[in-house]
Amino acid sequence: MRVLFSPRLQSSYSALKHCLRQFDGVRPSSKQAWIATARALSSGASRVRTRPNNKTGGRNHEDDQMQKIERENELWRLRNLKGDVALPPALPVECRRGKGQHLLKNSHIADVIVEKAGVRSTDTVLEIGPGTGNLTLKLLQVAKKVIAVEVDPRMIEELQRRVQLTDLAHKLEVIKGDIMRMEFPEFDLCVANIPYKISSPLTFKLLSCTSKYRAAVMMLQREFAKRLMATAGDPLFSRLSANTQLLASVSILMEVSKANFSPPPKVDSTVVCISPHLSPPPVDLQEWNNFIRVCFSRKNKTLGAIFRQKHILSLLAGHSSQGFSGPDEEDSEDIECKDLAVDYSQQEDQEVEPRNTELCSQVDLGELKETALDVLGCLGFAERRSVKLTQPEFLKLLASFNEAGINFGNARTARPA
Repeated sequence: MRVLFSPRLQSSYSALKHCLRQFDGVRPSSKQAWIATARALSSGASRVRTRPNNKTGGRNHEDDQMQKIERENELWRLRNLKGDVALPPALPVECRRGKGQHLLKNSHIADVIVEKAGVRSTDTVLEIGPGTGNLTLKLLQVAKKVIAVEVDPRMIEELQRRVQLTDLAHKLEVIKGDIMRMEFPEFDLCVANIPYKISSPLTFKLLSCTSKYRAAVMMLQREFAKRLMATAGDPLFSRLSANTQLLASVSILMEVSKANFSPPPKVDSTVVCISPHLSPPPVDLQEWNNFIRVCFSRKNKTLGAIFRQKHILSLLAGHSSQGFSGPDEEDSEDIECKDLAVDYSQQEDQEVEPRNTELCSQVDLGELKETALDVLGCLGFAERRSVKLTQPEFLKLLASFNEAGINFGNARTARPA
């Protein structure tokens, strides 16, 4: 009969046979001798190196990971003894793809981000999504203070463990929570490596907040970054582009391959710098957002065709029960932030369905349509599409609509003159 052993049991069994062969013939005659023999066997077994199993290698993946971490820790200790600048390695934390967790593992990329972000020694840096701290430790070496906001307690535990091994712990403040459900603290610079699904709402929350910060450096999906920077005439130009460029200037800092993350995402990333304009925009944000929403409701149609639609005229007349924001509108005191924080990357190509196309006795929709078309005709915009209009042209069109008595504020109170 052949007895099968697991790899670990086989290894222990081989070590025990080796020790027994070494002590073959020993016949202890007392209790003390038996104890001494057992200790010798134990110490001998710990020194035995067994031959790995052909099929499994004699160890599993967890053993390999732990040995790698032990080697990295030992190397880190040796470098610290020599006076070299070294950062403690991270223990493995399982990332949850459902939550969009992808940790930046390339330390060179982290160095470049810190350098191009222009972090100053007097800066308080807001880091959103620090993960296990690969970028956080780099920021702590330069900034005056880092406020790290993380929702996953496992990541927070590992981040704090690593920082405590350095002399930078006094610079770090960790806040456990969802950044989309909390107020921003005061900060000078924002650095974020976030799940792609919250890119749009977080971008507009940053642009709508009252904190006077210098810039936000964000790791974004490459396609989303292209939409942020798209200009008039670009097929990617959309509500996202128009709203962002009204409030800030956007520049690309670097491209990052998906191979630099663990686990790797499905797409490549782009690091962008979003710098808010020093002066506020010359329009009301709520009215601007409603106006842009109407213009891009059907981006492939001309503006003349859009403003002939009865449901658009009903919105302007204030007789739509759903308002400009559509069915996803949420009641909130902070209308600008909430309304702008819609996931445009997912909804920008969706067409607005007609809601209330019945003629209203209170307002002559025909007269309203003529007024709107007259404004478009005078500016020469009736046959133009929204994707072709520049930012100054949008501002000019909105001002002309307001002068003609057409407002895009609260749909329930706006009335033509």
